[in-house]
Amino acid sequence: MTSSSAARNQHLDELRALMASHSPPIHALLIPSEDAHQSEYVSERDKRRQFISGFTGSAGLALITTKEALLWTDGRYFLQATNQLSDRWRLMRMGEDPPVEVWIADNLSDEAVIGIDSWCISVDSAQRYEQAFLKKNQMLFQLSSDLVDEVWKDRPPNDATPVIVHPVEFAGCSVAQKMKQLREKLQHEKASGIIITALDEVAWLYNVRGNDVHYSPVVHSYAIVTLHGAFFYVDKRKVTTEVKNYMSESGIDIREYDMVQLDVSLLASGQLKGSAVNGSLHMEKDINVAEHSKIWIDSNSCCLALYSKLRPDQALMLQSPIALPKAVKNPMELTGLRKAHIRDGAAVVQYLAWLDNQMQENYGASGYFSEANGSQKKEHLEIKLTEVSVSDKLEAFRAEKEHFKGLSFPTISSVGPNAAIIHYSPEANTCAELDADKIYLCDSGAQYLDGTTDITRTVHFGKPSEHQKSCYTAVSSIFVYLFLIYTV
Repeated sequence: MTSSSAARNQHLDELRALMASHSPPIHALLIPSEDAHQSEYVSERDKRRQFISGFTGSAGLALITTKEALLWTDGRYFLQATNQLSDRWRLMRMGEDPPVEVWIADNLSDEAVIGIDSWCISVDSAQRYEQAFLKKNQMLFQLSSDLVDEVWKDRPPNDATPVIVHPVEFAGCSVAQKMKQLREKLQHEKASGIIITALDEVAWLYNVRGNDVHYSPVVHSYAIVTLHGAFFYVDKRKVTTEVKNYMSESGIDIREYDMVQLDVSLLASGQLKGSAVNGSLHMEKDINVAEHSKIWIDSNSCCLALYSKLRPDQALMLQSPIALPKAVKNPMELTGLRKAHIRDGAAVVQYLAWLDNQMQENYGASGYFSEANGSQKKEHLEIKLTEVSVSDKLEAFRAEKEHFKGLSFPTISSVGPNAAIIHYSPEANTCAELDADKIYLCDSGAQYLDGTTDITRTVHFGKPSEHQKSCYTAVSSIFVYLFLIYTV
């Protein structure tokens, strides 16, 4: 048993002790992957499921009972989870095994108490669980604190990286324009306000960016917008003078991140007032307050903790009105995306040309871009080409390009059989060395101020076998076929 496995086993024991001593006693503890904003990709301090289980995939759900530890994940991660989970864990395969709420209802006792951090579960998920638990009168219990945090002694601290204003030259639409459109939708639905919890939606609406989550230019924050006010909830250590002035000019009040729950209660009672006066919706006739009593939430992204501050009849549960306008790119955004992809494509071509040359010189490859005869692999290489070292080189090529801000996801740099592992993530101490006789797959992307990219290339630097060529051609043909179906 490794030291990390032993530590996780100890954490499991400590967690069960906390569950047993809790009032009421917790018979099972749900540990989702998501953070308080229902993000798929979370900051290091929010990786509670990874901390307790050792499974590092982006999607999964852990369940700790008094006797068992189970982890649900999807088909992308079956192999990875099998390799990473210790023998104290059981892998539950989504699509094959029962969903977690069904398993709980079938396997736990009547009136069992299932604990959950109400910040880390969406309204949709909570209501689905509660419906399933009716079968045995089981209870989904909202914990006052996250029990995992109590055993995570070296949990990373909150990051205080500054908020960044995203220039309108890249956004293509001002905050004032976006707020006007949003308030018109609120009025149409007879809603007095909206609670926005998804990090990408807050960033889009207020034209701000951050570095709180690896590979995603977002800042941990919430937004509340009413017909006459707007609020930005963020750790004020991250607010620069520029951001403070920008928010003031945009009619947005800046509040401390932890104040959002209190302000949702004030919003529910009609007492939430802001100091900013710009940007509110000016209508030709007065608003009938009684008719505008609903508060809009997206039940797929709003957490149970905030929803619980509203009356059930008060919540207007519809898809976020930000989702569609954020997805439909304006002309300036489209121009930026094209420019970003041109720059990124150039970086990838530079990389493949460099790698092709290295493979010929050091590994005897016949060449991907050329018809060179190649040479024998050098017996004593000063620097070996590995999955990690070459992906670092690709990042270096990208970093030279204008408006580069970082990668958009961990680079999947994979050789031979590793290329068949979905979402493979090479590690420096275990990754494979490149091989002229094996296929190399590189799935990577970057964040630029004017666009995000994601590009995959599969190459062979030597002489591929007939079987390899047949498989590659079959997959390529399917892509061409699908392209023709959906574009013609």
